[in-house]
Amino acid sequence: MALTGIQIFKLLPKTNCGECGVPTCLAFAMNLAAGKAELDACPYVSDEAREKLSEASAPPIRPVAIGTGVRAFKIGGETVMFRHEKTFYNPTAIGVLVNSNEAPESLGRKLKVWNAFQFERVGLNLRPELIALKDVNGDGAGFAAAAKKIAEESEFNLILMSESLEAMKAAVEVCAFKRPLLYAATEKNFEGMGELAKEKGLPLAVKADGMDSLIALSDKLSGMGLKDLVLDSGAREAKQLFHDQVAIRRAPLKAGNRSLGFPTITFPCEMGGNLDVESLLAAMLIAKYAGIVVLSDFKGENLFPLLVERLNIYTDPQRPMTVTQGIYEIGAPDENSPVLVTTNFSLTYFIVSGEIEGSRVPSWLLIMDTEGLSVMTAWAAGKFSGDAVGVFVKKSGIAEKVAHKKIIIPGYAASISGDMEEELPGWEIIIGPRDASLIPKFLKDMWAK
Repeated sequence: MALTGIQIFKLLPKTNCGECGVPTCLAFAMNLAAGKAELDACPYVSDEAREKLSEASAPPIRPVAIGTGVRAFKIGGETVMFRHEKTFYNPTAIGVLVNSNEAPESLGRKLKVWNAFQFERVGLNLRPELIALKDVNGDGAGFAAAAKKIAEESEFNLILMSESLEAMKAAVEVCAFKRPLLYAATEKNFEGMGELAKEKGLPLAVKADGMDSLIALSDKLSGMGLKDLVLDSGAREAKQLFHDQVAIRRAPLKAGNRSLGFPTITFPCEMGGNLDVESLLAAMLIAKYAGIVVLSDFKGENLFPLLVERLNIYTDPQRPMTVTQGIYEIGAPDENSPVLVTTNFSLTYFIVSGEIEGSRVPSWLLIMDTEGLSVMTAWAAGKFSGDAVGVFVKKSGIAEKVAHKKIIIPGYAASISGDMEEELPGWEIIIGPRDASLIPKFLKDMWAK
């Protein structure tokens, strides 16, 4: 039976050091009980307590780390079936398939194009993470050479795909520093693949022909001491794969089945007749629990919608996306530039800052922490009131950066101007437009005067 937060707290060192990422040991214990933290985050827990807590605090679906560097990621670690119940934690990784017999020049050109795929949205850089290198001819030297080229010439992390243990060993020797995922242990080779993964400390994919075989293989590899497993039920038909994905997610969460308590890997590239169909399948799999999806190619028009879908699904529905409170410079403002204030809801920030930038009027933009609420919602909730905004403006330090005392507030919050004037004596409170699209004209006209 899982331990409660209080039971876990009794076994922790109670130092309240904060090195685990939360301020107190009690808060950390509550996160462990809820499956939102890992025991390894506490550097001072005793060996005895670690032994007692490791099993009880483990998420029902084990988090598995793959790769290194800026594109390192985790999959798994989930605690709920549906996003609205709590949140999903580790986003689906998106990869592309490359054959090992690809000419080095051709592979180099692809890497150059794929490396450039990066999209900015609400202040975040969205990009794919993986290249799946498939051994197509059993040439261990060629497989290793391609793995080395990808590892050294790109930021992508690797899935090494080979049925040959010798070819896999050769590739691992040259790119183990990337912490690749080994694909895959099967009924025929699981002992050799398992030993290699255990020796090198690498995650291992398990491929079976159906759920019963998958459970049996998972148990065998777990019995060998392997913990970082990724599951492939072998299904390559959409309906069956959908069924398997749901079954694998449900088993550990609802039935406590640890044999299936691992993230999954899927291959739309082996299921669709073209990239558009693959993208459609990938969209379904991102929504329905895949830890990794592998496509046959990367193209911006296919990749960007998948990255945005992933962002939306793996954003905590209980916590709006926010930007950091503070003073933002837009277009090299000086002491005579206008000052605007708004909330820290990310969409509000990026819309307002974009319109200011489009106006070509260098400005200071004050972002106030309203717990991620938009202007209207924050005002209605009392978090963007006149006195609160006034106190924020005084503490922000903007008065030291400008030679005037004028500040522009959103038109939707016009009613707070009176309270702001009381809190900011000597300041002129200017009511801005209600619609952000009118900001460029407003700034040009108002500041010209």
